[in-house]
Amino acid sequence: MGKPLEGNVAIVTGAAGGIGRAYARGLAEAGASVVIADLNAEGAEQVAADLEKDGFKAMGLKLDVTDPASADAMVEATKKKFGRIDTLVNNAALMAEIPKDGLCDISLDLWERAMRVNVTGPLICTRAVVPTMKEQGVGHIINQASAAAFLPGSVYRITKHTLVALTAGLAVELGKFNINVNAIAPGLIMSEAGYKSVGAPGTPKREARYSSIPHARPDRPPSDLVGTLVLLASPAGDFINGQTINVDGGWVIRL
Repeated sequence: MGKPLEGNVAIVTGAAGGIGRAYARGLAEAGASVVIADLNAEGAEQVAADLEKDGFKAMGLKLDVTDPASADAMVEATKKKFGRIDTLVNNAALMAEIPKDGLCDISLDLWERAMRVNVTGPLICTRAVVPTMKEQGVGHIINQASAAAFLPGSVYRITKHTLVALTAGLAVELGKFNINVNAIAPGLIMSEAGYKSVGAPGTPKREARYSSIPHARPDRPPSDLVGTLVLLASPAGDFINGQTINVDGGWVIRL
C-alpha cells in the first residue's frame, strides 16, 4: 500500500515542538515533503534536520503568523524548494501564554494579541497559500482548533471557537476552487503547552478534567491526532469540507 501523501508538499506552522512537531513527522511518514515554519527559527531547523536524518524531505524556516510579509516569504521559500503547496496546517497558537484572567478583567492588549495569533494568524497564512492552491486546482487547509472551543469560558476558548467559524467561512468561499478547509479539535493531549495550561497528569486540575471524558484512556500523545490530519490532507478526505473534527475521547459530544 502506497503512502497517501506521496509527492505532496505540506506546511505546518508552529511546528518547532509539541503537537506541530508530531504533525510534521506524521505528514512526512505519509509521504509529504514538509516545511516546518515557526517563530523559533532554530527549533524549526532542528525539527527539519531530524526529519532529513531519518530520510524525509523537510525544510525549517522562521515564520511570524501575524505578519503578512512573513507568510508570503514562507510561501515563496516553499515553492522555491519544493515547487508546490498541497497542505497548510495552521497549528501555531498561544495557549499557556494567555493569562487566566476573566473576560471582564483581561487587558485589551492581551485579548487582541490572542486574537491576532490564534485567529488572524491562520487567516494571514491561508491568504498567503490560496493563490498557489488555486493555480494548482487543489489544496487542503487544516486549522488547529480545540475541544475547549465548545465549552464556555476563557479567552483561549473564544479564540478557538472563532477559528471554528473561520474554518466554516473559508470552506464555503474556497470549496469551488477544490480547496478544502477543515479543523481538528484536540482534547487533553500530552504536550508541554497543555501541561502549562491545564496541569500535568496527576495534578488535581487535570484529573478533574478526566472525569468528564468517557474514553478509558483520556490522556493521549500528539501522535494520536495524526490519523485525522492525514485523512484531511489526503484524497480519502476530499469530500470533507467545512468540518471541525473532535479528537478528544468524547470529552465534547455535539449532537
